[in-house]
Amino acid sequence: MISEKEKKAISTFVNTFGGSYQKLDPLDVDFKIFDDSNKLIAYAEVVIHPRNVRNAYPLSIPVTKISKLLDKRITSVIIWHCDDGIIYGKPRNITGQIMFLSDDLMAVYEKQKGFKYVRH
Repeated sequence: MISEKEKKAISTFVNTFGGSYQKLDPLDVDFKIFDDSNKLIAYAEVVIHPRNVRNAYPLSIPVTKISKLLDKRITSVIIWHCDDGIIYGKPRNITGQIMFLSDDLMAVYEKQKGFKYVRH
């Protein structure tokens, strides 16, 4: 089942590049991303982040989700859904810190060049 916020985030991302997406099993990463000729080009994980883009940092994601993305061996992207847009980045192009937050091992990211923004 895809939430409205997840749908808005993935749709905003895919519409930026002109492609499509497919929701995956709950135990897998969130989405497959296809180009306009229906070729698989990436996998994506969507994180709901209830803040505006301007004051969204630091961003966080469970380390297990990053590991699943990187295990796919093709391009991967993390998309944070904010109240007024999305922030996205490729895990290989962003640098963060690993720490325990609320008993989960999380990757935490500060603002950096590897992030892109799209307002919705």
